[in-house]
Amino acid sequence: MNGNTNRDLNGKVALVAGGTRGASRAIAVELGRAGAFVYVTGRSSGGQRSDLDRPETIEETVGLVERAGGKGVAVRVDHLDPEQVRGLAERVEREHGGLDILVDGVWGGDHHLEWGKPVWEHSLEASLRMIRLGIDAHLITSHFLLPLVIRRPGGLVVELTDGTAEHNAKYRDGTSLAFYVAKSAAHTLAIGEAAETSGYDCTVVAMTPGWLRSEAMLDIFGVTEENWRDALAQQPYFAISETPTFTGRTVAALAADPDRHRFTGQTVNSGQLAKLYEIDDVDGSRPDGWRYVAEVQEQGKDPDPTGYR
Repeated sequence: MNGNTNRDLNGKVALVAGGTRGASRAIAVELGRAGAFVYVTGRSSGGQRSDLDRPETIEETVGLVERAGGKGVAVRVDHLDPEQVRGLAERVEREHGGLDILVDGVWGGDHHLEWGKPVWEHSLEASLRMIRLGIDAHLITSHFLLPLVIRRPGGLVVELTDGTAEHNAKYRDGTSLAFYVAKSAAHTLAIGEAAETSGYDCTVVAMTPGWLRSEAMLDIFGVTEENWRDALAQQPYFAISETPTFTGRTVAALAADPDRHRFTGQTVNSGQLAKLYEIDDVDGSRPDGWRYVAEVQEQGKDPDPTGYR
């Protein structure tokens, strides 16, 4: 199937934290397309940019939700500020009484990563900022918003990350200690939150895209979505890359799955869910990014993605 073509989530209320760009933006769009009302939060709003200093805004995300036939609202929130998140929770409770779906995609720390530097050479300020964004912001968000999820039967919480649990079981060579810890934390968050919500008919997963053709990644390679294959001259393994929409479609399908609780406490990935739910990327392919990374890229094999998309 091409994506979630039914209004499977009609009447549901979703909140996508950090929904300004990338996979989080696409998840917000696909949840809206499937019928959920979507709160989109983040720091980039109107003329105010986050420290990423990128042009995407939460209002643009809501515009994409609406063009997909959905409904939503943008709320500027810094998820490192407990009072702002408290206010967000109070607003959601006042307007809808609870949440059915919480997607925590808060990050924005890539520009703090000093590639390949050991912890004693890496900027301490930058390291601590990544920890704050990858762990503190998620704990603050959970503290205030999980009470709204557990009051609705069948709630779903998605902690976005980068890397499967198997991939992150070993150190991410070439990154940095703080980046590795921040990204690996999502696996632990999912395990712990699943345990703490186990008596409330709630499903909690960590979720990772494959090699994402996000706005920032396309800019890094100097390409657009239309000519992304030109980037293969610089990085041949980018052949396995996927659009953010692919992740969005798989998360929407997970949210609509009445048997999703079988995944609680686990880390899932876009390729895995796409196979299960028979979902394709926008070009009709079905990339299995993390299997490709393990079996092809990390083994230094020919980058041909045949059999992996």
